[in-house]
Amino acid sequence: MRASHPTDRRADAAHPTGPPPAAPADRHEPCPADGFRPAAVDRDVSAAVGRVLAQVLAEHLARARALDPLFARDVADRVARFTLDGGKRLRSRLVWWAMRACGGRDDVAARAALRTGAALELIQTCALAHDDLMDGAGTRRGRPALHASVAAQYRRTAPDGRAERLGEAAAVLAGDLALAWADDLIADTVVPERGSRRVRELWRDMRTEMVAGQYLDVQGQATRSHAVPQAVRAATLKSALYSVERPMALGAALAGADPATTASLCAAGRCAGLAFQLRDDIDDLYADPDRTGKPPGGDLRNGKPTYLFTVARAWADAAGDLNALAVLDEAHGRADLPESALDPVRRVLVTTGALRAVEDRIGRLARCAVGQLRSARLEPTGGAELERLLLRVAGLPTSRPAAGPLSAAPVAETEESGR
Repeated sequence: MRASHPTDRRADAAHPTGPPPAAPADRHEPCPADGFRPAAVDRDVSAAVGRVLAQVLAEHLARARALDPLFARDVADRVARFTLDGGKRLRSRLVWWAMRACGGRDDVAARAALRTGAALELIQTCALAHDDLMDGAGTRRGRPALHASVAAQYRRTAPDGRAERLGEAAAVLAGDLALAWADDLIADTVVPERGSRRVRELWRDMRTEMVAGQYLDVQGQATRSHAVPQAVRAATLKSALYSVERPMALGAALAGADPATTASLCAAGRCAGLAFQLRDDIDDLYADPDRTGKPPGGDLRNGKPTYLFTVARAWADAAGDLNALAVLDEAHGRADLPESALDPVRRVLVTTGALRAVEDRIGRLARCAVGQLRSARLEPTGGAELERLLLRVAGLPTSRPAAGPLSAAPVAETEESGR
């Protein structure tokens, strides 16, 4: 699912070797004494989450190897390595800084935030393993996707397409395993009493929203949907909620934030999350492949009804631009589309005004997010870090922009038709 961010890393070599780093034995002490104290974690949230993951995954891998070495080597090891090599830890950083911005400062909240962030990294492993399989994407971050990795490992011993089928099955099972481990991590986490029920509710809702968004995406892809509202809805469920709003709400719940503060953070997260997905749509056609780790135009070749594409097609249709419609329709869903054919599509995105419109909307959404954050009563340091992170999510400079007039209407901004 396109909930992924260009900086997320997800694949390993075709034949993994060796376990992840060893970790301390106490599952509720993710690192040495200072390692879960808020002031220490503030200095490097990603590293702190990585230490939690290393410990938790080492425990799971030990059990997997005791259960069956082949299963551990082919599936469990890959899940662990996908997760440990997890990019910039966007979702876990959002949990942390939302917790800190809402006044979380005790060790119990800090430990729970790190473990919740680690669980989000595991659920992202599930999402991307399944997404790469559904998209038929052979690479992730410049290396083999999980299903391609398994297929390559078995191509000599399982000929006649059986290696590919095994790779597909392994990706489904690996995603399921990652989701199970994520749920285990949440279930085993001691959560401050003030936020325990809310954390469970958010986790339950987020998993269903993620699946719903993915289904809307593949359904629109299969039916060649050109509906702008459906593209917005799918992007909201897949990215705005799953990637940004829900992680921020989890952090607020761990800090025991009041309803008004939580509402402001959720509104900010939804705006920034939709901007995140719209930026990802643009990056698919325009970003440097060395940065994204995959060839450009994947969404176009797969026939994904992205917001950028649906707006371009709607505006070309409204203008009666038959040439632009022909360029878009010929390229959309063509699996063998050569890279040279992407330039005509890029020109249509410019001439129809769609690219400019999407860039403008990203800017409005970023102002909306900043406005909502500034309307909340947040701790200054945590609020400033959260603001910078949301701007980075939208792919914008991290200086503090003035909150625009849309800051008071985040829901209307995320659900409008896009015209």
